[in-house]
Amino acid sequence: MDLTNLTPAEGSIKACKRIGRGQGSGRGGTSTRGHKGAGSRSGYSHKRGFEGGQMPLYRRVPKGGFKNINRVEYTGINLDVLQHLAETKGITTFDHVTFVNNGLISKNDIVKILGRGKLTAKIDIQAHAFTATAQKAIEELGGVASKI
Repeated sequence: MDLTNLTPAEGSIKACKRIGRGQGSGRGGTSTRGHKGAGSRSGYSHKRGFEGGQMPLYRRVPKGGFKNINRVEYTGINLDVLQHLAETKGITTFDHVTFVNNGLISKNDIVKILGRGKLTAKIDIQAHAFTATAQKAIEELGGVASKI
């Protein structure tokens, strides 16, 4: 055994270097904060995206489009999906709870019935909205399409 084989005991050396513990530590003096300015002071915190007073990236980049805050986002369910559920599970009345239980929507979704597919079963549906073709297809077979 010689000096080249020596290793420190496990757990005796910490991974990070402690700052602000004197000049001999290598991280004393300004404690990695630099000289002067807001960042060197205690209690300083900056906003997310702050670039030291330079115009931030999110303000430099041109914005595009328009986001309507009043838009109502529907989750669409087509007639062929309802027909499949009617055939496989024997469901004749569809409401919000039925859609959630069958995994078609989450509990806070707003439902719109869309007209894709062929409907052969007489079904009663409660939804927030219907397309004209979907409502016509449901009512032709004697079903009821009522809005919530």
